[in-house]
Amino acid sequence: MQKDVTPLVRFGVAVPENLLHSFDRRLEEAGLPNRSEALRQLIREYVAQDTWENGGTVYGTITLTYNHHANDATGRLTELQHDFGEIIVCTTHVHADHHHCLEVIIVRGDVARVKQFLTSLRALKAMQSVTPVIATLE
Repeated sequence: MQKDVTPLVRFGVAVPENLLHSFDRRLEEAGLPNRSEALRQLIREYVAQDTWENGGTVYGTITLTYNHHANDATGRLTELQHDFGEIIVCTTHVHADHHHCLEVIIVRGDVARVKQFLTSLRALKAMQSVTPVIATLE
């Protein structure tokens, strides 16, 4: 299997000394190996946030918790998933207890369509939480 190798570019960054010390402490606490990896992660998060705000293709997960007995939650959720089938990659469903379910939906598609899906999910009365984690491809 061939790995995609993107050349690295080195650049300099000037920051106040106290900010750099705080950054280094956080890196150590987070277990990050070095500043370069931390900056790569911050840049990825920044690009993902910009895509989320301005449009483009995103992928990620939407984690739901809900009472499956309330307001025909299962039927309404299934109907929504059919309506947004073009952005849904797959789902995983777990029965947390007799009344509550946890579901993770993996999505990939245009940010506007993902946002429409989130709005529709949040409008379902049985939903207790709808939590997206969104990223972009580099």
